[in-house]
Amino acid sequence: MIPARYGASRFPGKMMAQLGGKSVIRRTYESTVNTGVFDEVIVVTDSDIIYNEITQHGGKAVMSKKEHECGSDRIAEAVADMDVEIVVNVQGDEPFTQKEPLEKLLKVFEGEEGKKVQVASLMQVLTDPALVADPNYVKVAVDLNFNSLMFSRSVIPYHRDQTVTPVYYEHIGIYAFRKETLLAFTQWPMTPLETAEKVECLRYLEHGIPLKMVVTEYMGVEIDTPEDLIRAEKFL
Repeated sequence: MIPARYGASRFPGKMMAQLGGKSVIRRTYESTVNTGVFDEVIVVTDSDIIYNEITQHGGKAVMSKKEHECGSDRIAEAVADMDVEIVVNVQGDEPFTQKEPLEKLLKVFEGEEGKKVQVASLMQVLTDPALVADPNYVKVAVDLNFNSLMFSRSVIPYHRDQTVTPVYYEHIGIYAFRKETLLAFTQWPMTPLETAEKVECLRYLEHGIPLKMVVTEYMGVEIDTPEDLIRAEKFL
């Protein structure tokens, strides 16, 4: 499922911004389909413009029936009556989605250990100090088994001991959920940390559900700002 709303506080209309002759949302949809990983790929949106952009180019989209605070809520509404076990949320502003990271993400649900996983997500190593300090880049701290401990727009961990070199991970907003966990998420009110940081996955942590984090190589450019679109054009 690819949640896509037209309004965005930092970059209004970004889903329809042109990237190499195609809209950002169309590139995201096509790259997700082309991975061949999924039984079905659907854009779920509140926008007639986005809906028409996908369906007029042969894709599949559904309209949200309600107003939603976040992409997970939008997806939950769409999958509530679907017979599925695992739902993957690919953000609409990820036009360079690739196959290998998604396969690694889904693999954590396999086997006996995989039965314990309720939510999983991707992260990548950040090495540029400017990006580490940038609040648009959500950082994640993990335990020794790569379960999430904290997500923050602040720099985590804080580099106090200069004799060690900490590893900084950027959270990539691609999630895989068990359907029942996703539906439960939507019934919980926004939590204090989530409200403060505007990072929705903190709601899981505040209810005692860690996210299994999977390290991946750099996936491209997530488009949050007009500057990101310029970077994406160069990357393309």
